[in-house]
Amino acid sequence: MEKKLIFLDIDGTLTEPGKNVPPDSALEAVRRAQAKGHIVVLCSGRNYGMLSPLLKYGFDGVISCAGGCIEYGDQMVYDCPMTPEQQEKVLDVFRESGVYRTIGSRYYSYTDEGFKEFLAENAQSKANSELLRWRVQIENELDIRPMAEYDGAPIYGLTFMSRGSERLRRPMELLQDEFSFCIQDTDACGIVNGELINKAFNKGTAVTRLCAYLDIPQADTIAFGDSMNDLEMLQAVRQSVCMDNGSPALKREAGLVCPAVTEDGIYKAFMQLELI
Repeated sequence: MEKKLIFLDIDGTLTEPGKNVPPDSALEAVRRAQAKGHIVVLCSGRNYGMLSPLLKYGFDGVISCAGGCIEYGDQMVYDCPMTPEQQEKVLDVFRESGVYRTIGSRYYSYTDEGFKEFLAENAQSKANSELLRWRVQIENELDIRPMAEYDGAPIYGLTFMSRGSERLRRPMELLQDEFSFCIQDTDACGIVNGELINKAFNKGTAVTRLCAYLDIPQADTIAFGDSMNDLEMLQAVRQSVCMDNGSPALKREAGLVCPAVTEDGIYKAFMQLELI
């Protein structure tokens, strides 16, 4: 079998949302695939600091910030934070529009004061996987700091959550030329959330850039994801896989739907694809 370049999203794919410990079966699949010569890379919307607890498991490379930063071994392949002008405009328009912001520099993440309370108020909502994901991350697992502690370091992206779509109208009008809005499935309570991604990159362009760097044909690529911020990544590879716990819209786009992350989905898909 030709050497494959395998891209793994983290939250909802490699791990349960907001967790930092993959199932033993997933780690076994990764180790066995690497032993056969395949390359396994993390590809996440998390920044480097938020995904760093997973590095001890020996992945070959790391794509963070939804493609804004690509590292392979000890080499920086690509690094594209917002410009100072972009950053000021982005932060201001979301704040003025009353939309909750979570921003990521390379090592740290910061969220608006009041966001945790907002999540608690909407705890009854089960329709939105992103709502659950951020509630778990902020309250339990990940070091997401208050916005008051933000030190002005360059940021790569922004995750937003809004009470309805009207509040997003102004940000979308002002930022649409330079940024893409990746909107997740609509919540039953009218909550709209998603990610703001620089048009200079996404997870799909990260696939292309790393393939070029490693001189590996895109015909030898496989990607695993669960939410709509994985769409471009799944579109860029030869074999696309969506977790059964994933977005219904992404499942329709994927070439294969595998069992959920809690049902040993990574291991079972690696077996089915003859990676191990």
